[in-house]
Amino acid sequence: MADPVAAVAALDEPNRRRLYDFVVRQNAPISKDEAARAVELPRTTAAFHLDKLVELGLLSVVHERRSGRSGPGAGRPAKLYRRSGEQIAVSLPDRRYEAASHLLADALTEAEATGEPAREVLNRRAYEWGSDLAARASGDVAEALADLGFEPRAEGGSILLGNCPFHSLAQRHTQLVCGMNLCLVSGLLDGIEADGVSARLAPSPGHCCVRLDQTPSSRSPSVSR
Repeated sequence: MADPVAAVAALDEPNRRRLYDFVVRQNAPISKDEAARAVELPRTTAAFHLDKLVELGLLSVVHERRSGRSGPGAGRPAKLYRRSGEQIAVSLPDRRYEAASHLLADALTEAEATGEPAREVLNRRAYEWGSDLAARASGDVAEALADLGFEPRAEGGSILLGNCPFHSLAQRHTQLVCGMNLCLVSGLLDGIEADGVSARLAPSPGHCCVRLDQTPSSRSPSVSR
């Protein structure tokens, strides 16, 4: 999918925003001619903006015969536009509240079904999520943490995490979310076999509650200060 920042920024163009708003309000896919008439734009201009919205992941294209006929003589299917099934969100700093909601809901559902304490299920699932993410990581600790939005920074023999992807949840439910964070980071470290790097809880102002400690031989030059 396209860069979400670029996708959101594209809607700052007035004609593009009007076309997008028109298409997503309709009950059925819309042709470029219908969209052009609705927002009073030349057909070629509307087509350019609609295709740009498709390229950025905001709209998708379907090809349908409006007449309902099929077979020889039915004509070519029309190119129609509709809202994309992608969800596009931009958060600065990086936040991952949807991921947290899935973890919490899955943990509660499993706990109700099995009788296992919900917090234990949550921590296990967070660890497993970290391990799964490690399978797609390059093996570099700093890069893997940065991809999750933690903003790793070196300080002496430690790696501080400058951002918590679950910040507002951690503010209200500190022990629960910090424990989840620790298990997530631990699963990630174990998954990429980050020898000589361990995670622990060490809350400090302006940082995530998790801190990573390194042995001298494991310090990575890719972690920025």
